[in-house]
Amino acid sequence: MRQKDIHTKKRLKKNEAILDHMGSEELAANLFRATQAEAKLKRENITGQSNASQAHYDVGKKVRQTIKELGGAMPESLPTPDNIKESKKRLKGSVKKSLTDKS
Repeated sequence: MRQKDIHTKKRLKKNEAILDHMGSEELAANLFRATQAEAKLKRENITGQSNASQAHYDVGKKVRQTIKELGGAMPESLPTPDNIKESKKRLKGSVKKSLTDKS
């Protein structure tokens, strides 16, 4: 999916970072795709924007195929977690509250 499509699917605002709204399963799949695409570029000495884009697409397609074969959920079908920044604020507040409750 293109960045714009992901924003729409996840109902994110234009200024919100997609990575801040990914759960661990989606982040792991994305990182695996990115590292494997980078390795392919180096291994096969792929040059040029068009060739690099095609390599990234091909690797992404294989990763999605593997997820499907394993019976996993496609990343766009996973629930959109809260923004990681909001989760950090909530946790920080919980820790502070816990500390003041113990006093």
